[in-house]
Amino acid sequence: MVIYGVSFDMVGKQPIVLLKTVDGNKFLPIWIGHPEAAAILMKLQGQTTPRPMTHDLVVEILDEMAASCVQVAVTELRDNTFFATITLKFGEREIEIDSRPSDALALAVRSQSPIFAAEDVIAESAIEFEHEVEDTEEVVDRFKDFLDQVSPEDFGGGDS
Repeated sequence: MVIYGVSFDMVGKQPIVLLKTVDGNKFLPIWIGHPEAAAILMKLQGQTTPRPMTHDLVVEILDEMAASCVQVAVTELRDNTFFATITLKFGEREIEIDSRPSDALALAVRSQSPIFAAEDVIAESAIEFEHEVEDTEEVVDRFKDFLDQVSPEDFGGGDS
């Protein structure tokens, strides 16, 4: 997955990060908080702050400890809430840490780590465009139209 952009839910003014599958036209919208949206957008736009933000600090700590972020993954959707993991490597040891997707994504953009999403999450919650999408503005416009008619509860799926 790649971070395709950050937009806002027109009804609730809640930020949404839009992930796109690398090999297709499937888009995964994830509602996130304002601070995390700002953290993601700042890094995507190449902006810096005079002092490190929390996610910058985490990357600096990992670097000082000779550790690295191997990947982040959106692992599941449960009760209208997305869950994620951050995989860290310390020497030969890898550990997975539970995370909110927004924090995992903010870390991924800073550490240039790959982003993954579980197949069942994509199958349950992704939006697929029928034709090849090349124009970012077109996707954003179509996505905003979609957001005018959808709520987070629409991505809850059926009872399991």
